[in-house]
Amino acid sequence: MSGAALAAELQRLLHVERFPPSSEFRAQAVVRDGSVYDEAEADFSGWWARQADELLHWDEPWHTVLDETEAPFYKWFVGGKLNACHNCVDRHVEAGLGERVAFHWRGEEGEERTVTYAELHRDVQLLANALKSRGIGKGDIVGIYLPMVPEAVVAMLACARIGAPHNVIFDGFPAKAVREQLSFCGAKALITADGARRKGSAVALKAAVDDEVADLDQLATIVVLRNAGVACEMRADRDVWWHEALERSERSCACEPLDAEHPLFILYTSGSTARPKVVTHSTGGYLTGVAWTSKHVFDLQGERDVFWCTADVGWITGHSYVVYGPLANAVTSVMYEGTADFPNRDIAWELVERYGVSILYTAPTTIRTWMKWGAEHPARHDLGSLRLLASVGEPINPKAWLWYHTVVGGGRCPVVDTWWQTETGCLLIAALPGVTETKPGSATRPLPGIQADVVDDDGNSIRGSDGYLVLKRPWPAMLRTLYKEDDRYKQTYFGRFDERSYLGRFDERIYFVGDIARIDDDGYFWIGGRVDDVLNVAGSRLAAADVESAIVAHPKVAEAAVIGQRDPETGQAICAFVILEGDQPGSEQLEREIREEVAQRLGAQASPRRIIWTDELPKTRSGKIMRRLLRDIAAGEELGDLTTLRDPRVMGELEQHFKPGEN
Repeated sequence: MSGAALAAELQRLLHVERFPPSSEFRAQAVVRDGSVYDEAEADFSGWWARQADELLHWDEPWHTVLDETEAPFYKWFVGGKLNACHNCVDRHVEAGLGERVAFHWRGEEGEERTVTYAELHRDVQLLANALKSRGIGKGDIVGIYLPMVPEAVVAMLACARIGAPHNVIFDGFPAKAVREQLSFCGAKALITADGARRKGSAVALKAAVDDEVADLDQLATIVVLRNAGVACEMRADRDVWWHEALERSERSCACEPLDAEHPLFILYTSGSTARPKVVTHSTGGYLTGVAWTSKHVFDLQGERDVFWCTADVGWITGHSYVVYGPLANAVTSVMYEGTADFPNRDIAWELVERYGVSILYTAPTTIRTWMKWGAEHPARHDLGSLRLLASVGEPINPKAWLWYHTVVGGGRCPVVDTWWQTETGCLLIAALPGVTETKPGSATRPLPGIQADVVDDDGNSIRGSDGYLVLKRPWPAMLRTLYKEDDRYKQTYFGRFDERSYLGRFDERIYFVGDIARIDDDGYFWIGGRVDDVLNVAGSRLAAADVESAIVAHPKVAEAAVIGQRDPETGQAICAFVILEGDQPGSEQLEREIREEVAQRLGAQASPRRIIWTDELPKTRSGKIMRRLLRDIAAGEELGDLTTLRDPRVMGELEQHFKPGEN
């Protein structure tokens, strides 16, 4: 289905409120009834303890499930000891699953590698011993700056094996950002590559960081993977080639039993709204959260599924749902080195068909890009292996949800929208696909064991209107603190959550998410984006995501981002940046149609006063729209922090389109 027929079908489906799981899917699902919600609510800490015990191997049992004595610095499974690497690799090999494929890897030039659990086990031990031989051990932070190759997973697991918290740095970051992260965390070692490939070109990594890190005295070791054939100097007292280090290493390396609260990793947030924060995650609680959500939300069944989470390991989604969650469940995953359009726009569907992907997890921004390119690309491939689709990263608008469901899933696959954050560690609001009736655009309900709410400025629970999303009790995978910034952790998440609003009290039980949301009459959560993205037009508060969804509902629109501009009459006027499907140009007629579409759905006050046609939007390297940069352009102000901006050229193009003060 494509063209006018597809557009008509999507318009029809926009009027369908609910999509229940099929009887066939429900019959084979991991969770088939809703009693799990009641069980978790009856004793949430006891319920989490049972999940941790059933899903993970523990070297020593815990004596306290949840310690709240130093709240909001919560501790889970206190006294228990385990190792994340053992839970992700060793125990599966010991159970006879060594020959099961852990990763189907595809390079952007078409190279393929199949990595089994036994091979992963072998290489992780070799690298762990190589790190130990360089003096790296428990508590030492190791930076990882690698492209999307299997060795990135090996590096993370090797660190976990010996208790060295890793700090994975997205390989698209510039060398200066790498230095800042390594310096701030005091990393003793860096694992990187000679270079990475970017759409057919090789980009230097090691050579780029050399000058930046030369004066970091604590950085005593750099392990370099020979990957892209880029020349780089090797300093004899500090640098070692990956292959040479592994060749010299002992084959056996025992896993270090670690306290459940031992930090597994630190990770920078994406920085879509403010100065990035450095999140610290534990071992036992984090692994419990990602193992449970991977199995139950994605309905993972290791013997039958091939899972593809398209995220990069440099982001929390890659940590949780490329590495730790799937591996803890002994699942086969797909890794792809390249981008969505290289070597062609069919590459995603080629990989789904090639590897028999059964579960696909990607970002709404990627889905909207596929929409813009057209349904003819997935139509050229056999996508019959798919049985579940999921989205992550930001709210998904109903039209994109329906396109995903109809074009990619053939109308037969449940679509699970997931809400969570770098800070939460794992999914918190999402459907259980064998149980939940989904609504396009809604993340549905909090998962078992999670207590979420929406409150007004006074902290009162509200229904049916936008308010502040909050979490009212701790969960195992939550961040433990912000690295070296305990006070900022308390202020950001358990005190003030917005410069314009303050609940008037410090309640250690309430975690302030920083997102706008509403709860409908059925108890479904609709996430409206960040607090900074709320628009105030003539006294009406509008979530940016709602306005954007209304704009994208127009059949010719692929993606949109809206911001508020200062206006003397209405307080703010809405300005919309709009990407059209295909190569069609914008027009005054199309502007009128879009305004009418928005007015019909949200009221006249929500219609954008100004519409700017654009081919791209400023996004973080993890795919989130950076609306704060759009606000900077609109106000004629100097652009804020650009560290996490994926393509700086976009800002120059947008500035040419936009002149502050024009309507």
